[in-house]
Amino acid sequence: MRFTTAISFSLLCLQVKCYSPRVQSREASATSYTCKCYEGDSCWPSASAWNALNSTVGGRLVKFVPHGAVCHNTFEGVNTFNADECAEATANQRSQPWLIETPLAPLRTYYSNNTCAVTTNPAEPCTIGYMSDYVIMATEAKHIQAGVIFANRYNIRLVVRNTGHDFMGRSIASGALAINTHQLKSSSFVKKYTGPGGYTGSAATLGAGIQGRELFRLANQQSPKVVVVGGECPTVGFSGGYIQGGGHGPLSTYHGMAADQVLSFDVITAEGRAVTANAKQNPDLFWALKGGGPGTFGIVTSVTVKTFPELPSAGTILNINATHTTDSALFWKAVEAFHSFANMYVDNGIFAYYELSELRLHVQPFVAPNMNAAQLQLVLKPLFDKLDSIGVGYSTVTKEFPTYFDLYMDLFEDEIAGDNTIVGGRFFNRQDIAENNPALVEAFKVAVNPPNWAPGIVIGHIVGPGHGNPVVDNAIHPGWRQASSFSITVVNVPANATKAEKAEAKNILTNTIGTKLTSASPRGGAYVNEGDLNEPNWQTSYWGSNYARLLRIRQTWDPRGVFYASTTVGTEKWVEINDPPRLCKKN
Repeated sequence: MRFTTAISFSLLCLQVKCYSPRVQSREASATSYTCKCYEGDSCWPSASAWNALNSTVGGRLVKFVPHGAVCHNTFEGVNTFNADECAEATANQRSQPWLIETPLAPLRTYYSNNTCAVTTNPAEPCTIGYMSDYVIMATEAKHIQAGVIFANRYNIRLVVRNTGHDFMGRSIASGALAINTHQLKSSSFVKKYTGPGGYTGSAATLGAGIQGRELFRLANQQSPKVVVVGGECPTVGFSGGYIQGGGHGPLSTYHGMAADQVLSFDVITAEGRAVTANAKQNPDLFWALKGGGPGTFGIVTSVTVKTFPELPSAGTILNINATHTTDSALFWKAVEAFHSFANMYVDNGIFAYYELSELRLHVQPFVAPNMNAAQLQLVLKPLFDKLDSIGVGYSTVTKEFPTYFDLYMDLFEDEIAGDNTIVGGRFFNRQDIAENNPALVEAFKVAVNPPNWAPGIVIGHIVGPGHGNPVVDNAIHPGWRQASSFSITVVNVPANATKAEKAEAKNILTNTIGTKLTSASPRGGAYVNEGDLNEPNWQTSYWGSNYARLLRIRQTWDPRGVFYASTTVGTEKWVEINDPPRLCKKN
């Protein structure tokens, strides 16, 4: 639905709360909205108010400038071109670690609107696109509190950015105040947890800015060495949206999801209060933060999680690609064989990460905790026997390691940034895999070769958290406990795509690829951190029977909607209208 862009957004500010007048759409004149406050509106904070906020946060308020601006002559009327800095930005535009250290740069560019990209033509215009106006580079919880209170006072849209490792654009918002939590790097480990909940084993308390590989190194430095259930990507911020969405990873089949391991959160609430949420204090908030979705119930400043003893581990790499066969039909028979054993892999405590495109299946790696190479090879023998029987070539190597950490550092590959993509995804139920695997693989074919569109990719995970942790008390979709596989489907979008092309890409993702996946796995569900923003019936798809309870908790902890992230709990009445988008609530 298109909305008028000629609306007068004169705003009435009542004391410290700003409310927009009713906004009507052209097509549906009866629809009215109350909107957040934006620059140019009468309730927008004055320069002195922003200066006061900057003073409150110790000079850590930044007026956002896109990192690509150094390759353009000007940005918002200011000369920005710098040849040396442009060379650095050009060299690092695909580097996740480099982009993460910037205030707001997304690792995937689609939701920024690509209006100030790194370029070789300085005369190209550079505009802010859909990025936030200001960002607080928080180093302490009190900086986050100040930002939340300020956003409350002026009714400004608020977003949280940790690493920008976000498939769904939720750390980006036009005209918003962003809070960057990446610099909250505290960490401590204990051998005996003494907090509430009945758990007395080892644990770690981690600041919001701690990332995956960084965390694994810290755990490996303990005596004795320990492991933490984290993601496969080394740059993911552990304590932010990752764990609040549930958090799957290489140890999830063996130990369960990351959120299953949480013992306590430290949180800044929608009112700007610093609270602790655990089994004793604020138990409703504690339950919701364990899988209830990112950027929804509060801003987590630190999390305490269980740690586990290190174990010897084995890993296998498998490749089937155009060097082995150029027969597409044979290749897809091999893919079907590989995925048909998903339940068996999980039953043996195994996780696998793979990338799938036409004539390329790259599994790196299968992860087998507490196994040696011979044991893993024995488990995988039915797979290789099947590949041999259908006559497809492949290459494989199996290694064993004294610890999981050694396996992770050797076998998991770094990832690149800068893709202009949208994603969908679905976890697959064990029964659906057992009964309907050929249809699942047919859906993968469509995802890889969408009709009348650029080739796509499937990022796959063999993961079954119900094997390691079958009974939990948290907000994660209960269907995950009966899953053995989860896939992210990636649709490529041209950086200069028109609105019509963007609409078609979304249509393909939802109504072609998504429909196929759902039809093939009706007992499955979707994952809030790596899903389709246009997921039909997203409340049920993301949370199943947990949604009603989550909604009640959201209404308790954030009744005014201070926090917003697309397709998260309690956002049904919120919409983005106009271009650039304004966040508004239906009256």
